[in-house]
Amino acid sequence: MSGLSLAARQVRAENRAFWRNPAAAFFTFAFPLIFMVLFNVLFGGSPPGAAYTPAHFFTPAIVALSIISACYTNIAMAITSARDEGILKRVRGTPLPEWAYLAGRIGQAVLVALLLVVIVSAFGEVVYGVEFPFERLPFLLAALVMGAATFCALGLAISAFIPNADASPAIVNATVLPLLFISNVFARVDEGTPAWLDTLSRVFPVRHFADLLHAAWDPRASPGFDPVQWAILAGWLVLGVLVASRSFSWEPRA
Repeated sequence: MSGLSLAARQVRAENRAFWRNPAAAFFTFAFPLIFMVLFNVLFGGSPPGAAYTPAHFFTPAIVALSIISACYTNIAMAITSARDEGILKRVRGTPLPEWAYLAGRIGQAVLVALLLVVIVSAFGEVVYGVEFPFERLPFLLAALVMGAATFCALGLAISAFIPNADASPAIVNATVLPLLFISNVFARVDEGTPAWLDTLSRVFPVRHFADLLHAAWDPRASPGFDPVQWAILAGWLVLGVLVASRSFSWEPRA
């Protein structure tokens, strides 16, 4: 059996394991919608018929959150837990190639992320009247692919620096939650934002990924190719791959 076939089988196995925990699966898909409703309630209030409402902001923002959660947070925590339980060590003793196992983990995370994109987008259109940007689909797909690849790589990279599974929620959330607040996800970065905070947010990939999605959904904008945004995302992707390839550990930490 080829390596690609083994990787595909591993994706199916990881997907079955995911759906066999219905409580975890339910909240994986429920939390983004809960955030979306709460943010629209708290920050709503646009005049009727407005071309750009808070829902137009929070729909792509929650899509960004969904991709980051599935491809960064979940991968980092799942890999750390598997390492502590000795699963990664046992995998190395099987005929399954190491890359195929990781491809299975990443493939399952991407499937969840894509399903979340569909659910959040449909919820935004049905409940808040935010039209899905079909006319900008190529741009949107490119942004989603780049974002998913970048945050999967970073999820593998950060797992190398987490000492154990008990510490993973604190470390992973500490590295991403502050960025969500300053990167056009949980709150809008506007003219009142301190310049240094705006500049700081542009160093990290969350801001640029979120801005690409906002450009796709914003009916007032014409999304174009901003080489800086794509270059920074690509830079973090390369950094994640390099760190993961050099520092990834298959052995439980003492």
